[in-house]
Amino acid sequence: MAKRKSSRGDGSIHKRKDGRWEGRYVIGRNEKGLPKTKNVLAKTKRECEEKLKALRDSLKTAKPEQRPKADMTFGAWMDRWYQTECKPTIRPKTQADYENRIYQHIIPELGHIPLAKLTPGDLQQFYVRLKQGGRLLRRSEYGPGLSDRMVKSCHVTCRVALDRAVTQGLILKNPALACKAPATHPKEMQVLTQEEMQRLLIQARENDCFELLLLELSTGLRRGELLALQWDDLNFKTGTLRVERQVQRVKGKLTVTQPKTKSSSRSVILPTSVLDILKGYRQGINSRWMFPSPRKEDSPRDPTAVRKKLAIVLERAGCKHVRFHDLRHTFATNALEHGMDIKTLSAVIGHVSSATTLNVYAHVTDEMRQSAAAKIDRAIVKVEPQPKTETPKKSACTAFQAVKGKYRKPGTGCVTQISDHLWEGRYSPKVNGKRIARNIYATTEAECEEKLARLIRKMKTEIATGLFAGIPQS
Repeated sequence: MAKRKSSRGDGSIHKRKDGRWEGRYVIGRNEKGLPKTKNVLAKTKRECEEKLKALRDSLKTAKPEQRPKADMTFGAWMDRWYQTECKPTIRPKTQADYENRIYQHIIPELGHIPLAKLTPGDLQQFYVRLKQGGRLLRRSEYGPGLSDRMVKSCHVTCRVALDRAVTQGLILKNPALACKAPATHPKEMQVLTQEEMQRLLIQARENDCFELLLLELSTGLRRGELLALQWDDLNFKTGTLRVERQVQRVKGKLTVTQPKTKSSSRSVILPTSVLDILKGYRQGINSRWMFPSPRKEDSPRDPTAVRKKLAIVLERAGCKHVRFHDLRHTFATNALEHGMDIKTLSAVIGHVSSATTLNVYAHVTDEMRQSAAAKIDRAIVKVEPQPKTETPKKSACTAFQAVKGKYRKPGTGCVTQISDHLWEGRYSPKVNGKRIARNIYATTEAECEEKLARLIRKMKTEIATGLFAGIPQS
């Protein structure tokens, strides 16, 4: 009896050497054009035929959106790849970045081109257009073109999506592999000097952000991690600070999420001096957040507002303009200079591995170089280092005086100069809807500020004990 052949497209069945039956069904083509198959195994031929039929039917009845069409456009493929394969695996902030690249730049420019006809030239010209005039917002501030980093990000997104199209048999070759993206260079790291840190913290007291910047310079936390701290994260007995979340602005809204990486969830031991300052600071904070928003109830501070505040403090303190992230670099550099090993530093600042820390802080300060050279001379060459001409060192404490802002901080009253030798201080809190005012006088501004501070403390105590109840408005 002649062997019955299956119809073309129904798959094939054969008996294996181990005695089992195997059925194969072609589901697509790989990057070389060779067939990709799925297989089923069974003990008998009839059972194998039934399994193969079930596999064939399941593939044919699959939903259309689950089976990419071979003639789809590049834009349709980018949308499908992002929504079904990329978006479920990334964090909200990363989602916003991807959506900006895909739906604001890639699809509007290249989405109409059939996926199978997309060429390296199409992509390369697209990168040139982005670089020359791709910016959609703030063109007057930053210029018409996008940064090299943004252009390269668009290139990487296209390359990864097209790689997936190759594996699914929609195209034979990834056209992005033949393209050249702009080279990117990391932003130059800037570190504050000891004197600049002193001036920064002195000015920070005047601008109501002393504890925030002190904690940053003492721990090197990322900005989002610092602003997401809650009082329950700090153990005042042991000085242990847990980092368990971060604050980000995603699509215009503040969002509290998990830390950047698994190693970012960590514990940091605070110095005793910093812990004592935070204990006093805690008394005046009525919020679960360590650094609450001054405008919104039960909300952490906005990272953007903190960035702007830092810029003001740096300018008034006479420090060079640095990013908030450079305060993290300042902490790490100081830690290395004072003998902290790379492994410990890596754990403190939350890097994935010590290799990352070594790569970021490959630079070595002048003092560390000189110290290493002196040790080599003594240990190997047996030569004592030549005494250097002593240069007068600057005083450890700076004489910088904080620059006062245009407006006094709320709750500190006001001071007015009446004449050359007379100053008036006034504090007028509102109690039960009525304004209560008291004045003090002094011959100098400093004396007036001191007297006013005592008056404010006294009036706050009286308000707390109810002594002002029923007093008419002055």
